[in-house]
Amino acid sequence: MSAITRESGSRSRGVRIRGAGAKETGSEASPAEPVPWARARGGQRPGKGREDGVRVIGEVHEAGASLLVGVYLLLLWALIQLSLRQLVGMGPSQHRDGFDAKAARKHLQHITEFGPRPVGSPANEILTVNYLLKQIQEIKGKAVANNIVVDIQRPTGFFSIDFLGGFSSYYDNITNVVVKLEPKKGAKHAVLANCHFDSVANSPGASDDAVSCAVMLEVLNALSNSSTPLQHAVIFLFNGAEENVLQASHGFITQHHWVKLIRAFINLEAAGVGGKELVFQTGPENPWLVQAYVRAAKHPFASVVGQEVFQSGIIPSDTDFRIYRDYGNIPGIDLAFIENGFIYHTKYDTADRIPLDSIRRAGDNILSVLEYLATSAELADSTAYRHGAMVFFDVLGLFVVAYPQRIGAIINYLVAVAAVLYLGKKFSISVSQGSHYRRDLLYGIAVTIICWFIIFVTILIVAVFVSLTGHAMSWYSNFYVSAVLYGSIALAKLILIHTLAKNLYYGGMNEVYLAELYFDVSLTIWCCTLIYLTQRGLCSAYVPGLWVAFPLFVRLLIGKELKQKGATVKLTAIYFLGLFIPHLLTMYLFWGAFEMFTPILGRSGTEIPPDVALASIIGIFTIIVTTYFVSLVYLCRSTKWTLLGLGIVFLASVTLVCSGVFFPYSSDRAGPHPKRIFLQHTTRMFHDLNGEIIKRDSGIWINGFDYTLMSHVTPHIPEINSTIRSSCENAPFCGFPWFLPVHNLIKKNWYLPAAEISPKTPVAFKLLSKYKMPSGSTKLSFEVMGPSHMTLYIRPLKGARLIRSSFGDRTSLYNNYGDYFVFYSHGLKAPAWQFWLEIQTLDLMTDDMVVVAIASHHFFGEDQKTAELVALEQRFPEWCVVSSWSSSYNLFVF
Repeated sequence: MSAITRESGSRSRGVRIRGAGAKETGSEASPAEPVPWARARGGQRPGKGREDGVRVIGEVHEAGASLLVGVYLLLLWALIQLSLRQLVGMGPSQHRDGFDAKAARKHLQHITEFGPRPVGSPANEILTVNYLLKQIQEIKGKAVANNIVVDIQRPTGFFSIDFLGGFSSYYDNITNVVVKLEPKKGAKHAVLANCHFDSVANSPGASDDAVSCAVMLEVLNALSNSSTPLQHAVIFLFNGAEENVLQASHGFITQHHWVKLIRAFINLEAAGVGGKELVFQTGPENPWLVQAYVRAAKHPFASVVGQEVFQSGIIPSDTDFRIYRDYGNIPGIDLAFIENGFIYHTKYDTADRIPLDSIRRAGDNILSVLEYLATSAELADSTAYRHGAMVFFDVLGLFVVAYPQRIGAIINYLVAVAAVLYLGKKFSISVSQGSHYRRDLLYGIAVTIICWFIIFVTILIVAVFVSLTGHAMSWYSNFYVSAVLYGSIALAKLILIHTLAKNLYYGGMNEVYLAELYFDVSLTIWCCTLIYLTQRGLCSAYVPGLWVAFPLFVRLLIGKELKQKGATVKLTAIYFLGLFIPHLLTMYLFWGAFEMFTPILGRSGTEIPPDVALASIIGIFTIIVTTYFVSLVYLCRSTKWTLLGLGIVFLASVTLVCSGVFFPYSSDRAGPHPKRIFLQHTTRMFHDLNGEIIKRDSGIWINGFDYTLMSHVTPHIPEINSTIRSSCENAPFCGFPWFLPVHNLIKKNWYLPAAEISPKTPVAFKLLSKYKMPSGSTKLSFEVMGPSHMTLYIRPLKGARLIRSSFGDRTSLYNNYGDYFVFYSHGLKAPAWQFWLEIQTLDLMTDDMVVVAIASHHFFGEDQKTAELVALEQRFPEWCVVSSWSSSYNLFVF
């Protein structure tokens, strides 16, 4: 290769690059070497001061580079989509090793035919329980080599949880159906399989979580029909109160006499409808459990990244996994369906929407894993295998890569050392040759970070602009609208900034040198990220590890040949293969993130602009995917046509979005994307210290669960507009009957005046006693009678504080939003709810100590709907999913 000398009119860089065997000359010889996509071109480039006959290596055609990268990424995306659609490896007609998916579907159909199953309802406490018991008795009668014991548990208890800011939960006489499958000689150890058969009000709850209970019935059937005796017991818990914030699992793990046998558990959950069930939580510690899943699961789908994201609290949800981990100190595996979360917890969550292949897949996996655990030596002495966390991830559902975190840390540091040695060698060469490579690398890192900052500022400005124009969530039923809108501007900014850096800052520097430099910039940033995440002890550090290891390995592999031959088709293909694994696995992860987060943004409250959140995710995705493609900007002669094309795409998409072409919601029967709305017909009464009613009103309280508020609803129901926006009363939780303490996420509500309700099961609230304690505090005892769901709100007044209560330590009761919140539910035939509060009075000049409010929620039966509720609900457009019930709010001062 001939030497290349480029000089800028304003600054002399004196960069010279020679081929193999040539000596480097000049004051700033570069250690750079040719990179793929480099293309020889003879002749003089106008305006650059090159001499005729100089052979330029390192320039590529803009169209060719764009096409190459575009086709490469589209092929990756197609491969990922194909993997996600492939639910099972065998066709439906092949033998499935004992699990009968069709029988499980029949169970699912029967359970969902009972309708919504909130706690306390006959559908939940009687019909579903009786169906489960009938099926279990039939299975018990056919058991071959193992015994089946059935127990009905109806626990009462309370606990505190920090979900949604923190509150206490009290339950009474709820229902668990517990089945123990064990060897005829008995067992000292057991593995627990958990599902829940209750549902939220107004939803059939097919995916959440009837399908898991249907799968568990058939897994129980398959295991009981086996002629091989188990070594350990398998306990199947069909719990009846998960939707009431994990109450039934707490009642089981803290009170049931079989708990002492349990060494591990598998929890079956849902955050979507159908698709694959994702392992998104494991542990704590106990890497042997992950190994068990890896060895046994026939269709693996698992991600430690999902685990760390979920446990960070970003996703406003929780599962029974938390209860078994925190209150039972038992390690486990948490699985959940995540596809199509748009209809999760809605009327559309019906049995017919869950593919038979999804049921078969879940059944195959659960049966295989339980069989493995029930015969494993690790289960008998799990404490001996409790040593650290586990790094795990599947590769397109084909297999799982899993290794202990401590091994992962060693691998990560070795990869980081290799990158440091690679860069260190370049530093030493540049020093010996008087090059400014180190300075250029630091400037390159600065340019890259500034570029990322500008990208985020730009996409956030666009997201805020779209939100302020009233067109937020235009992508909700058209996901690729967001990818085009925010992806095009992010990519355009990235290319523009590096083009400006190339033309204005780097001036006459050689393109090959700059391309190599930005490869090293990307490598350095990924290496720093790898070291930081590993130091933090995060298992997700394997992701930057991929982005360091594979590109570096390929660079070292082809570096010598690049020096001798320049870029060839063969070397270009090898270079792309070096990026293939990190690109594939990263895009696979991001698609899972989009699959989960996009529906969640439709129910994340009125205060979080969803476009900002989604634009940020797309911005991160764009930056990561293009990391090692930045070099192309410096190799291309020009990027003007690419920038022009991206600019046109962005302007067209933002114009279409802001003109309202893309409506957020859809009532399409095949794939609905509904807007969620809660309606409560409520009567409120506020009492003073003397028990007199000082305020009384009734109305339909309206909650919209996304950022668009009622802007799309008002044209259909004109009276629901800003004139009836509810105001915050000077009362606990603004004087409204919140079912959960989410008022800080849903601050914008509407209150439409309506007639007073007269439920047949009204709330009866009374003060039983008021006792002056020897310490000077006052103990107040109360009794409440009412429906199966009630919520209690407590606010000590100025000069008083709550020091103790029957719900435990006062700090466990306290909600981060400023008041105390207690969630209550009961099953059938529960006694009156009694509780006490101990108040310390600091101000002796006032008699007022505490405000106590009680809300009732009628989720089923004849008290659930009023005529006005039904009439209003029918006026909402088809693309709305309305969940409605009647409620009350009564406030007292003591």
